[in-house]
Amino acid sequence: MKKISILLWALSLTVAGYAQDTVLQHSWKNQKYSMFIHWGAIYSTLGGVWEGKPVTRGYSEQIQSHAGIYSDVYGDVAKRFNPAQWNADSIVLLAKAAGMKSVVMTSKHHDGFCMFHSRYTDYNVVDATPFHRDVLKELADACHRHGLKFGLYFSLIDWHFPQAYPISSSNSDPITPEHHQFNKKQVTELMTNYGPVSEIWFDMGSLTADQSRELADIVHRLQPGCMVSGRLGNDAGDFCVMGDNQYPDYKIASAWQTPASVYDETWGYRSWQEHGPAAEKAHEKLLGLIKVVSRGGNYLLNIGPRGDGSVVEFEKDVLLRNGQWLQHNGEAIYGAHANPFDTTFAWGEVTTKPGKLYLHLLQQPAEGTIVLPGLTSPVTQVQLLDGNKKLSCKVSSRNGNTTIQLPAGFQLPPQSVQVLALSCKGGVHITPLHLLKNPVVLNRHNAVPLYSFSGIDYDSYYRSEVGDRWAFTTASPARMSVVYSAAERGKTLQLTLNGVVQEVVLNSGTVKALHNNAAQLQWGPMYYSGPYWSAIDGKHGDLKNIDVTKPLSARANKPWELRTDWKNDSVYTMPGDRNLGWYVLQEVTAPTAGDYLVGFTSGDGIAVYLNGEEQVVYNNPERAGTQQEVLLLPLKAGKNQLVVKYYSRFAKTSSWGIHRQVPQEMYVQPLPQQLTGSGREQAVEVRQAKPVSVHRNLRMPNLSIVME
Repeated sequence: MKKISILLWALSLTVAGYAQDTVLQHSWKNQKYSMFIHWGAIYSTLGGVWEGKPVTRGYSEQIQSHAGIYSDVYGDVAKRFNPAQWNADSIVLLAKAAGMKSVVMTSKHHDGFCMFHSRYTDYNVVDATPFHRDVLKELADACHRHGLKFGLYFSLIDWHFPQAYPISSSNSDPITPEHHQFNKKQVTELMTNYGPVSEIWFDMGSLTADQSRELADIVHRLQPGCMVSGRLGNDAGDFCVMGDNQYPDYKIASAWQTPASVYDETWGYRSWQEHGPAAEKAHEKLLGLIKVVSRGGNYLLNIGPRGDGSVVEFEKDVLLRNGQWLQHNGEAIYGAHANPFDTTFAWGEVTTKPGKLYLHLLQQPAEGTIVLPGLTSPVTQVQLLDGNKKLSCKVSSRNGNTTIQLPAGFQLPPQSVQVLALSCKGGVHITPLHLLKNPVVLNRHNAVPLYSFSGIDYDSYYRSEVGDRWAFTTASPARMSVVYSAAERGKTLQLTLNGVVQEVVLNSGTVKALHNNAAQLQWGPMYYSGPYWSAIDGKHGDLKNIDVTKPLSARANKPWELRTDWKNDSVYTMPGDRNLGWYVLQEVTAPTAGDYLVGFTSGDGIAVYLNGEEQVVYNNPERAGTQQEVLLLPLKAGKNQLVVKYYSRFAKTSSWGIHRQVPQEMYVQPLPQQLTGSGREQAVEVRQAKPVSVHRNLRMPNLSIVME
């Protein structure tokens, strides 16, 4: 998508980036590490076993579905639930000893059994078990007693509720009106009866936009201090959630979280789970925590207590081992910001605080040397954070980089993470690797993208681009103009220049024709490949230098199909289905290199590739049927391969088209900012003003800023 690598992380920790955070989001982001608890009266009692045999398919908390258990037979298991070993205080104290700052427990999972006392169903822990105690209330009270924040999980699907949609294999099921009203009542109970709630973790289902907004509004009205998870869908969440045990290789410009389990195989208790050495598992999860924090996120690590309420000893051991590490190194985690460099490092990860850099050594640096590109701040001290031991390192600066030479004999012990704390005089100052010098045009090809995670439901989430940022220097004074196409006209831009924010309405530009030869473009025939089971993003093969006589990938059982019946400037209809993708390939020959505006019709989603390079990926956030795009494509002289991936998530039929008849003109609108020619580093960031959601795609691909 960009000429720079996607591993060059967005510099979201700027003054402008912080302006996107509310006080609530900032407080939540500083927690960094929390405990997730999957505990259910029925699935935890079963422990992954049905009729004496392990159920090896799927997660154990979903055993009712995977084992095909009748609802009445499954519900009768609750009569055996009497957890003599349950002690809410001991759970919270374990979380505290593990270094966790909050506890999030399943109030209701997909099976519909409530671990709280609900007045709207007797399928709950008080009325349907011999225990007769509200365990969620006990946990909430224990959190408040011991100074930890309390959060809860709530499944948006319910296999027990009669008016719920029938169970599907995906769990991304529609929510009927009756079921939605039931969910609203139970969420109201949870937001009313359990004291302060720090976050509510909605999960699964495929809600309408109105349903998502209504639930979010209930939470924000009753619990103003509660963060809503992005799995509510339709970009209604306050923070976005990665996939299970997913660690992104890019920073995210909004509040986010990775949910992880001690075992990737299950979240609920599994009596036959193999454990392995606790030290190895603890190291694995510690690396997960560090990766997430170094990218600016929060880490939510799950345990699955037994049906008797006790914590599995192995899980307790894992948590306490990492809690011990945090006692000595927590300064580099809690309240720390993401890696401020726009590159990754082979030796490990980086976090930062004002005046400090924390180098998390995940493996031995080659030749004991650490190069920090662009760090111009003088390093006054290097300490081993564990014990605050000063290291006699040789620190040198050359060509704008800082090199740390570790002492002779320094060796990282196996399965160990050590943290070097660097003190930087005058604060941490880093010259970006992608610093542009005297640029004439700032556009999406030379920007650092600002990412979030957007989608309608669990099956349609993708990495969205919510903004662009440029760092640059200019030797001469210059004025700025914003250039945009008719597709962007009328939108309002939030433009931040060196920390100063202003809104710009794109409506007063003068028309300027593109210098291209659009009439001389030669459009070749169209080829088809598909359909494929697909998410909205990702590719099914190499899209660079495609040979149409060969299959797109090993999964394709035939070469590209020539479609002589397909023409440009027409709209066609394809059969749609759940999570379906297909590709259209067209060769475009340009007489000269230049920028050309091309139009596209699509349905639930679209991804455009030019000569193998991703240009845009968009969903259809309002499920608005057919949508139109206009994209400024940088064609090279000669042959170009244009590939469009079309995506269907919901539609029974999906419309598509590639359009040549687009006016080849842009709008140029002067901006009031005057750039100095001092040569100092400056920064411009663009986002959509007052977006529907901070996770929603910017969708201004043709926008550029010209300096002259």
